[in-house]
Amino acid sequence: MRSTIPTATLRASGRWLGRHFMRGVLILAPIAITISLLHWIFQSLDGLLRPFIDTPGLGFLIVLVSFFLVGWFASFLPINGLLRLLNRWLESLPGVNFIYTSVRDFFKAFVGNKRRFKHTVRVQLFTEDVWLIGFLTDEDVQDLDLGKDFVAVYVPQAYNVAGQLYLVRRERVHRMPDLRPGDAMKYTATGGAIDLSGPD
Repeated sequence: MRSTIPTATLRASGRWLGRHFMRGVLILAPIAITISLLHWIFQSLDGLLRPFIDTPGLGFLIVLVSFFLVGWFASFLPINGLLRLLNRWLESLPGVNFIYTSVRDFFKAFVGNKRRFKHTVRVQLFTEDVWLIGFLTDEDVQDLDLGKDFVAVYVPQAYNVAGQLYLVRRERVHRMPDLRPGDAMKYTATGGAIDLSGPD
């Protein structure tokens, strides 16, 4: 028995269903992924003390308090010498030194007074009409035998956790003080899909 529903009606119904389905995906997917990541972080930190503490959530709380206390004590106690010794020891261990220095430098790049990803710039690389958004990570690259006229600019890739580091002439780099680094990272990571003017 052939269907009596017109083809146009079926197409309209399909578009209606698809439109609302995609709207649901756009609303729920970021929430679900965020909750999943937070749950994973919580479980990972909570599990650090799981062999000794079996109370759910207590290990997570102890780890957070430990972070705070170490930062607090380090602000007024003379422990810089001890930290330097610990750094040298970890850097001297084969295999461990690569992991430790990579993680340490990663966190230093994003947090603290010496963070590198705090100057958003637009940079000309290929032609005069093409600009890339990136971060000015090093203004002194003379150790690479490039002179004072070159700087290091990190350019994230869209929909990717990687990126490219370019060494370019200083005059090709223009600071963008009105664009916050976090917004610039999201803008480039999403291929320009977010609205920089503010939330919808």
